[in-house]
Amino acid sequence: MGGCAGSRRRRLSDSEGEETVPEPRPPLLDHQGAHWKNAVGFWLLGLCNNFSYVVMLSAAHDILSHERTSGNQSHVDPGPAPIPHNSSSRFDCNSVSTAAVLLADILPTLVIKLLAPLGLHLLPYSPRVLVSGICAAGSFVLVAFSHSVGTSLCGVVLASISSGLGEVTFLSLTAFYPSYFLLLTSPEAQDPGGEEEAESSARQPLIRTEAPESKPGSSSSLSLRERWTVFKGLLWYIVPLVVVYFAEYFINQGLFELLFFRNTSLSHAQQYRWYQMLYQAGVFASRSSLRCCHIRFTWALALLQCLNLAFLLADVWFGFLPSIYFVFLIILYEGLLGGAAYVNTFHNIALETSDEHREFAMAATCISDTLGISLSGLLALPLHDFLCQLS
Repeated sequence: MGGCAGSRRRRLSDSEGEETVPEPRPPLLDHQGAHWKNAVGFWLLGLCNNFSYVVMLSAAHDILSHERTSGNQSHVDPGPAPIPHNSSSRFDCNSVSTAAVLLADILPTLVIKLLAPLGLHLLPYSPRVLVSGICAAGSFVLVAFSHSVGTSLCGVVLASISSGLGEVTFLSLTAFYPSYFLLLTSPEAQDPGGEEEAESSARQPLIRTEAPESKPGSSSSLSLRERWTVFKGLLWYIVPLVVVYFAEYFINQGLFELLFFRNTSLSHAQQYRWYQMLYQAGVFASRSSLRCCHIRFTWALALLQCLNLAFLLADVWFGFLPSIYFVFLIILYEGLLGGAAYVNTFHNIALETSDEHREFAMAATCISDTLGISLSGLLALPLHDFLCQLS
């Protein structure tokens, strides 16, 4: 009887437990595997999203230097280095600054990011990524088969649309995302204990070890007053990032073309490509190093980048650096600062904003780099014209 009673009590307890006792969670190893899979997934998505944008900027000198003819299959002249466009200037200037390519590559992105916090969240993520991918492919086709600078710039605009839409989409996805393109682990696979717990798990930042204390909300439920309050709180992060990107892109598209060394075997176009490659290498390394180095005060990075700008601007004016290899080192350092500022800014926001504000905060802050880049392009154009008129 005792055994029967005990059996009945166990069955009763099991029956009651169907509503009160949660299902056992998967082993910790499974969660760690999903975490790393998601981290790698976002790393690859960011890499692909920036690809067309970076290629267009790296090819800016070639796009502006060469008008394609029907028999030429490349913007890069396979023959000897072209004759300088302005032989009277020591800078060997193009007729148009490479900042023109920068503006074509950034102004559409700026428009997208300005409008994104107002209503882009109403459009599902999948169509956004599809449009971004189509624009990226179209940009390469237009530039590859272009016969004029104007057509090439239209391809650059498509690259800008792709990059801007992709960036704001993927940053928002770090707060909430499905099982994306079979690369990111779905919330259900991470936590089978219930849909609400799965959604809560999915809305955690990309790199985080602590569990949330409150359930997350959606950015679409925030009022305009709440959005403005959140945005004002983000200025501590936005302003330094604007300064960092203004300084580094003023260097990249305003000074790279003017940092021309004649005492080297590299042509002017080759020097420009090396500058861009070293800068992107620095950015790539520092954006991938967050787990090794976390910087809380990004204002320090903004100050250091401004010092870089002042130093290289002085060299353009006075020409005191004896070798291009000194410039190579400075540009690599510049890229490290820029990448570190970007990744640490968004990591700090992910850690310090509440669950209900995180998605909006990510989308709103991504305007920082675009605003700084746009301002630098606008100022680099008159600087180019002024310096190139000097003998």
